[in-house]
Amino acid sequence: MNRLLKKLFGIVDDEVRRSKNASFEKIRTDEQAFESVDRGILSVPLEQIVGSVGRYHEFDAQFKPKGYDSEDRLQGIKRSMKEGRPIPPISLYQIKDRFYILDGHHRYSAAKEIGFRDISAHVLELIPSKDTFENRLYRERTEFRDKYKLTQPIELTELGQFPLLEEQIAEHRTALQQEKEAQVSDAEAAADWYRTIYRPLRTLIESSSIADSFEKRTVDDLYLYISMHQWKLGKSRRYGIGVDKLIPKNMEEFRKKMAEHSVQHYPEMRREISVFILMNVEGRHEEKIMDKLYDLDAVREIHSVHGAIDIIIKVKLMRDLLSSDAELISQFMQSTIRQWPGVVSTQTLLPGISRVKDP
Repeated sequence: MNRLLKKLFGIVDDEVRRSKNASFEKIRTDEQAFESVDRGILSVPLEQIVGSVGRYHEFDAQFKPKGYDSEDRLQGIKRSMKEGRPIPPISLYQIKDRFYILDGHHRYSAAKEIGFRDISAHVLELIPSKDTFENRLYRERTEFRDKYKLTQPIELTELGQFPLLEEQIAEHRTALQQEKEAQVSDAEAAADWYRTIYRPLRTLIESSSIADSFEKRTVDDLYLYISMHQWKLGKSRRYGIGVDKLIPKNMEEFRKKMAEHSVQHYPEMRREISVFILMNVEGRHEEKIMDKLYDLDAVREIHSVHGAIDIIIKVKLMRDLLSSDAELISQFMQSTIRQWPGVVSTQTLLPGISRVKDP
């Protein structure tokens, strides 16, 4: 039977199964991942379990067991899981963000068939030592997490940046010791920094649209950039009107400010701005242009007028506090109005002092 028919009928031969098993040893060798760290019992997303360390001959390429005995055992495990009975954690090797089953193939298969997203696993991480940029960055990230006993890694994308976060933790440790009039360990300070400073600011950034403008940067990159500019460099700037009220220029002041809010009620990092746009258009295109304007969510009012201007529109845009009005308006204009045939010229007006009567 040729490979196409095998693929169509879901038949996977021994060669494919062997290649899945071999991929673990190949990746381990390629990454030079021989030093291990016991990570203990973790909850691991099933989608990150990509291969098997051994026993590949007992399972197909989707980790489904072969043979009557295996199927019977699988059904027994599924019943236990559905009834909520305790199931021992499976055993996994980890190489970066991928996991490989050492023991627990049936438990993994049962969890996947039931529809679980995660599974409890005893994880032994193999640290990549091959000298690549990616691996150096991964080791920095892992060493920082382990040093401060954090449960989640912080995803910076440049080398040598973690000492800047260590400075924040050290500064926060000093503040905590002064408040408590007692010694605070590095791990305790890091845990409190993570909970009361890092997570709140990261959540604010995530709730804004800032990350959309930096495709190759992570939210953690932006956290470091913003926190450094606010709390260490203290540089004045012409953008970010209002951000100083939201993120004070002192890290501990920020912590106290955010403690006043629950996560659900953190201050909004966006604000609405109103813009008036005056347009001159070719007469034969005027009606079509007004129809297009009407279809834009940001456009709130459209007026065709007589005189030097043909159309006046009122637009409401949402921006984060770290962007400039000019950037947001330019992006809106370039992606919409200035692309349309028949638009001769535009003029943008930002209101200064406004007084609006209630309708």
